[in-house]
Amino acid sequence: MTRLTAALFVFLLSAFTVLAQVKRASPAPSIASPPDRPKLVVGIVVDQMRYDYLYRYYNKFSENGFKRLMTQGFNARNNHYHYAATYTGPGHAAIYTGSAPALNGIVGNDFYDRKLGRLLYCTEDTTVRTVGNNGGAGQMSPRNMLVTTIGDQLKLATDGRAKVVGVALKDRGSILPAGHAADAAYWFDSKDGNWITSSFYRNDLPAWMKTFNARRLPDEFMQKKWELLLPADKYTESTADDQPFEANLPGETKSTYPHEFITVSGQPRYEVLRATPYGDQLTLQCALAAIDGEQLGKDTITDLLAVSFSSPDYVGHAFGTHSVEVEDEYLRLDLQIAELLTELDKRVGRGNWLAFLSADHGAADIPGFSQTYRIPAAVKSYGEVGEAVKAALTKAYGPGQWMIGYYNQQVYMNTALLAEKKIPMSEVYALVRASVLPQRGVINVINLHDLSATPLPDNQLTMLRNVYQPNRSGDFYVMLQAGWFEGRNKGTTHGTTYAYDTHVPFLLYGWGVKPGQTFHRTAIADIAPTICALLSILEPSGCVGNPVGEAIKE
Repeated sequence: MTRLTAALFVFLLSAFTVLAQVKRASPAPSIASPPDRPKLVVGIVVDQMRYDYLYRYYNKFSENGFKRLMTQGFNARNNHYHYAATYTGPGHAAIYTGSAPALNGIVGNDFYDRKLGRLLYCTEDTTVRTVGNNGGAGQMSPRNMLVTTIGDQLKLATDGRAKVVGVALKDRGSILPAGHAADAAYWFDSKDGNWITSSFYRNDLPAWMKTFNARRLPDEFMQKKWELLLPADKYTESTADDQPFEANLPGETKSTYPHEFITVSGQPRYEVLRATPYGDQLTLQCALAAIDGEQLGKDTITDLLAVSFSSPDYVGHAFGTHSVEVEDEYLRLDLQIAELLTELDKRVGRGNWLAFLSADHGAADIPGFSQTYRIPAAVKSYGEVGEAVKAALTKAYGPGQWMIGYYNQQVYMNTALLAEKKIPMSEVYALVRASVLPQRGVINVINLHDLSATPLPDNQLTMLRNVYQPNRSGDFYVMLQAGWFEGRNKGTTHGTTYAYDTHVPFLLYGWGVKPGQTFHRTAIADIAPTICALLSILEPSGCVGNPVGEAIKE
């Protein structure tokens, strides 16, 4: 052996010795490597939750509900809707499809379908029957939604072995998130207090749901009152109780605590529960029963549970964004979410599940409330626009059904009649604009057939493009001033392109999620591709969003 070879041998021997010592000194991983996919994905939609609620009530939230998601998960703090028509049906569809109404077809809760020639409810399906009672509340399915969902893609990726279930008080809050290939979607029937489904999914309720309905929780809740969770003087994020611009619960004469549940003649007995925190309790208990009954998250195949809490929407509509009732509703909802997360730890195993939370839309402040701060806001009659348009068209063209209707801030023209009379749409638009633009509260009238000619900020134009679906949308969009809405003298509503309706939470937590936050603008369309990226499956067919990469562990 030469001197050079001997030196090289000594060097290599020393290097291998050092590497071996380093390897022996490296500590063993303290946490087992996670599986390739979580056992269960839980999607949580809060119906009518503005982003600012997370921080307005933060100091009063428990540590294990919203705060757990915010502090231990990922918070996309500048998350907005990417289309006009911020309503419940479109919101739930967009969250789970990553699409927009222009592609998924859900342009409103109700909309005029030009192919059918009639008004269509977003989940109605007359070809199916109710399963769970003898009423018509179950004639529903996702057939009107034209693209796939997260759940559909999960089914395709697992050759149908994944289980997908939707639960919500509202049919549209359950059906649209669950998707076409779901095992079932369940919703609440206010007539008899049962949870039901439709024959689109199955021909009979499963045994676990029959057992759950037999518990008669709605009857138990109807015997109670809605009392404040905290002492009255602790509700410092709200106006004083009993404001003149707040609505009343059915049968009540004042909007003050305690709220009692009075059965009103002609109204389904259990309808009032929807507008109280007891609706959230019903939803949570049904969701937990579904986890056990369907054995969700019990094997190596990823399942999906889509849960929508509908009660905040009913409470918000009645009492408004700064009411004691809304604050109390969210403090109680926080406890329901805390219980859900705790039960997921117990039933599926901490670290084995992934959750996301968002909202289908926000809400405007009640104009009466805004006016106390000298903020421009008011209410206009829902009939003002339609009446002005009809009068202008009749004056110009004579008697006839020139306008089909006015829905979702959109004027639907009788295009067949206009074609027959050889009247160009541009001419009609000029007449409609001239008749509506002078009205109080109207800031613009937009021709949806020619958005490129509209002088609006780019993000507003994008929202209008994303909502326009030729077979289901109107022809002209009536844009109201910020703070204005139609047809509601008390309480509030939503549906515009303004930030109070578009800015909603997007929280991610659990398996595969990198804790943190971002202020970069994200869109509702980004939720579905983010979840699909975490699961390593193809995004839904109509997806237009992008994964939020900052939220995903490398």
